Amino acid sequence: MAELIKVCVDAMGGDNAPSEIVKGAIDAVNECDKIKLYLVGQEAAVKPELSKYTYDSERVEVINAEEIIDPNEPPVLAIRKKKDSSIVKGLEMTRDGVCDAFVSAGSTGAVLVGGQVIVGRIKGVERPPLAPLIPTTDGVALLIDCGANVDARASHLVQFAKMGSVYMENVVGVKNPRVAIVNIGAEEEKGNALVKETYPLLKNCPDIDFVGSIEARDIPKGNADVVVCEAFTGNVILKMYEGVADALISVIKKSLLSSLKTKIGALLIKKDLKKTLKGFSLEDYGGAPLLGLNGLVIKTHGSSKAIEIKNSVLQAVVFKEQSINEKFTEKLKSAD
Repeated sequence: MAELIKVCVDAMGGDNAPSEIVKGAIDAVNECDKIKLYLVGQEAAVKPELSKYTYDSERVEVINAEEIIDPNEPPVLAIRKKKDSSIVKGLEMTRDGVCDAFVSAGSTGAVLVGGQVIVGRIKGVERPPLAPLIPTTDGVALLIDCGANVDARASHLVQFAKMGSVYMENVVGVKNPRVAIVNIGAEEEKGNALVKETYPLLKNCPDIDFVGSIEARDIPKGNADVVVCEAFTGNVILKMYEGVADALISVIKKSLLSSLKTKIGALLIKKDLKKTLKGFSLEDYGGAPLLGLNGLVIKTHGSSKAIEIKNSVLQAVVFKEQSINEKFTEKLKSAD
């Protein structure tokens, strides 16, 4: 039997823990026989949830952790003081090689700080970026960075572009992914100081397919596969994406239920419409990996339901199978 890919899941993180977290993790185990799952959290809360499901008990283990890091706690202080928390224990297991990946819907700040302090960066990586997949009319694009490095330098963005290219090619399967930098116009001379400094560096980078600037309105059209920016801009883009998607779905539902005629039409198109809208659901793409660490750390939404947890665990399997960290190291060395 092939060696199992070991994934650690924070069972206590997020608004819907532990019920939705446990369900999603077990769904992943039942869907993929390559996974060894560690659920980290309060045994008294996790085990009753586990009892609701049928699964291979030899591939699921509960690791007790009594403390929980609240999203409102100062991240650095929480990581230092709450050593028996599900986040700290999961990150330590990743650092120590007990597991290959850690998935959490818990405190974003604690996961980002803990990822860098506990797991540590791959040699040569200046700043690990948070990089979610976002839906486009052509499939998906990688938004890098969306939350880890608000004050980034040009050299950081170049590394983001390189790591993003590796991720899209090997995890998503996009050959020679197109890389673009977020800007307020398509012209090379536009942008703030950071964009103006970064643009020529990306343009002269031989091992990525740089296609120039991309305006925010063109991101959903699929004009680039890797969308590069610092975390402030990236987070605004991501939150706008989520807000517009929710608003559109709400407006569509309201319109379809406004009269007898539209209700009949809704019944006729319900199946096709549901399929179309599902393609623009962020939860179907798993969480956002914190790229460039010695082990994989995936941050999911605080409101994650089982489907996002399941897809994040499966995402970790592909990451490990494709030896992404080793490919990052090779890509970054090529620039030396």
